[in-house]
Amino acid sequence: MAKPTLPRPTDGELSILRVLWGRGPSTVRQVHEILSRDRPGAYTTTLKLLQIMTEKGLVRRDDSDRSHVYQARMTEGQTQRQLVRDLLDRAFGGSATKLVVQALAARRSTPEELGEIRRLLEGRRQGRRHPDFHPDETANAPGRGADETKQEDNDEHD
Repeated sequence: MAKPTLPRPTDGELSILRVLWGRGPSTVRQVHEILSRDRPGAYTTTLKLLQIMTEKGLVRRDDSDRSHVYQARMTEGQTQRQLVRDLLDRAFGGSATKLVVQALAARRSTPEELGEIRRLLEGRRQGRRHPDFHPDETANAPGRGADETKQEDNDEHD
């Protein structure tokens, strides 16, 4: 199965995706209420963004009820990996080392984060995947079974 590749979401679209990942399938009103807690905006803006996101393939719309229900097409982890791959290629010439060095230089890391990074690197050195890092298994893509999501995870490493 090929890796899903969708257009890179804008900042506004990522805000909506975070709501959908957090609460699951939602109506425009539900998404708008959550977004409005931090940044007041018009309901019609949220509606228009969701319509655009549907056209771009970032979300699915279920219009079987009066109120349309939207859900993310890719999990948060899948989207994050796609964004990191894009950034890695565009800004760092494909160098994971440069990306990690800049990420660590940009913000102070906690001792816990540094310990987690060390464990991840040691596991990679020994040829293991990180046992605790499975973002797609904690939030399966809406409308999909865990088996299908695990298959996509396996495809990523082929």
